[in-house]
Amino acid sequence: MANQVTKCKAAVAWEAGKPLSIEEVEVAPPKAHEVLIKIMATAVCHTDAYTLSGADPEGSFPVILGHEGAGIVESVGEGVTKLKAGDTVIPLYIPQCGECKFCLNPKTNLCQKIRERILHYMGTSTFSEYTVVADISVAKIDRLAPLDKVCLLGCGISTGYGAALNTGKVEPGSTCAVFGLGGVGLATIMGCKVAGASRIIGVDINKDKFSRAKEFGDSECINPQDFSKPIQEVLIEMTDGGVDYSFECIGNVKVMRAALEACHKGWGVSVIAGVAASGEEIAIRPFQLVTGRVWKGTAFGGWKSVESVPKLVSEYMSRRIKVDEFVTHSLSFDQINEAFDLLYARKSIQTVVKQL
Repeated sequence: MANQVTKCKAAVAWEAGKPLSIEEVEVAPPKAHEVLIKIMATAVCHTDAYTLSGADPEGSFPVILGHEGAGIVESVGEGVTKLKAGDTVIPLYIPQCGECKFCLNPKTNLCQKIRERILHYMGTSTFSEYTVVADISVAKIDRLAPLDKVCLLGCGISTGYGAALNTGKVEPGSTCAVFGLGGVGLATIMGCKVAGASRIIGVDINKDKFSRAKEFGDSECINPQDFSKPIQEVLIEMTDGGVDYSFECIGNVKVMRAALEACHKGWGVSVIAGVAASGEEIAIRPFQLVTGRVWKGTAFGGWKSVESVPKLVSEYMSRRIKVDEFVTHSLSFDQINEAFDLLYARKSIQTVVKQL
């Protein structure tokens, strides 16, 4: 199969705002330093929905979306040495070439080796039975890992977990606030808990999410709609001056400001993990920063992807981190549009779509 075109099913987004169409497509064989992967399971993420909505200025159509997947290597192109047919893998939307100045700098994970290609999405396009991915965008993982679970480590869980551990660098005994209790928020709570935070406050306008958040480690949950004053003022009063760490996991620029202002003067750190809509801008009074608060952003939780994702899978396999608990729905590939419906209706945390 290494030199042959592969015919398979894929969910194609022909245009913005329209349901995906299950089509037969032809996948070209892997070229030099590329890998052909049979996708066994993929999840539907808010970023996929954002692009499908037409709001993403970098979105192109037609396109095969998807970037939270897991599968088996079918074949490899010339020059691929670290992967072989039969390997169990997770495709990565942030590569790790190991050579560019970003990869060589321990301060960042934003490898710049690959830029977007037409008709391919985030370098992965996992809404397809087969996909071709650059070899520096593939993490080889434990062959015993359940692919319909660990596919989630390709984006949201890793982002939130790393936001707390890598970007925020939460310290033992600290107080944290997590704004937004969806998948990324729950993973952030998990990271804060692992880091030893003594108090974790979940913030969301949907009270139905509170019980699940507490299962992940939240000390308490509050709803901004229950108060007449801004939520940052409420948090400052609750924590004797503000939280040590705050995390925005929604993508709302007003909440980003509130999260920073909820931080303690002198040392508070606020991390933006949510992705705001195109064209949005954040605003803050400079005094908030002059008086010692720090504003940071995170992409994929700061993980160096190729080397870190296998370790995250190992942590899951040894039950040190939760993954199964994020999955609220499991559907067949032909039901992929239902996964988007669940997302839009805010009825799911993570929906996994499995190939038959």
